Amino acid sequence: MKKMFSKQWVSSSQPRKQRKYRYNAPLHLRHRMLAAHLSRELRKEYGKRSLPVRKDDEVVVITGSHKGSKGKVSRVDMKEMKVYMENAKRKKVSGQEVQAPIDPSNVVITKLNLDDSERKKILERKKQKGLTTKTTEEMKPEQSKEQKTKEEKK
Repeated sequence: MKKMFSKQWVSSSQPRKQRKYRYNAPLHLRHRMLAAHLSRELRKEYGKRSLPVRKDDEVVVITGSHKGSKGKVSRVDMKEMKVYMENAKRKKVSGQEVQAPIDPSNVVITKLNLDDSERKKILERKKQKGLTTKTTEEMKPEQSKEQKTKEEKK
């Protein structure tokens, strides 16, 4: 391996380079990779689609063997890039129950932990810009005056 990490690998179409990018990424980029989608209610409230998962966020698993389980995030592992929930457990061979690692892409955040002032600032910044999610009606282009007159003549 010539280089440990390069930002240029993110644009590669080769799976081996995509894996290399993820495995060798520094912590500030790994944090962004641990983002999960927000629920519909939170999406409308904050105008954002996803946020990095934090400890004490309430989440719902949407895919995988723990599908449907709800609970608080007890731990976020930056090295493994996995999330651990209180209600998602598995049994070891010895019979001991341990928390199962879950990929953040398989989770939807239903309630945010807003104890951190930095996280509040991120959400406030989005609101101040006045950016809101557009509905399909707002996205439709308006008809020009020529098109309107043609329709009136018909």
